[in-house]
Amino acid sequence: MWPGGAWRDNELVIDIEPGRFEEMVSTALDGLPEDLGTQMRNVAVTVEHDPGPPGLLGLYQGVPLTSRTSGYAGVLPDRITIYRQAICAICHSEREVAEQVRRTVIHEVGHYFGIDDKRLRELGW
Repeated sequence: MWPGGAWRDNELVIDIEPGRFEEMVSTALDGLPEDLGTQMRNVAVTVEHDPGPPGLLGLYQGVPLTSRTSGYAGVLPDRITIYRQAICAICHSEREVAEQVRRTVIHEVGHYFGIDDKRLRELGW
């Protein structure tokens, strides 16, 4: 193990402390445009410190805002999960982790607003 990182598959990856990573997620959420943030209701954003499902950096689970009808009530909150180990495994610096967290949060928030993966890729997220 190297300071601030670990060897994985012969490649140095960064290991961000859980609390610091959660701060990065909060910063990414705080950086959303105010009008988007005020429209986000009944959604919980969490950090998973285990690797998570293979190939995923984040996951949105719920009913997208564009699919909600007047009958949408009394349901559990939607959930956005950000996977710390998965993001750290593809980054080499704290700055790179922070940028990937931001991109992942924006991507998953896009799903909350009903934007599919294809359109998010077109938009650069």
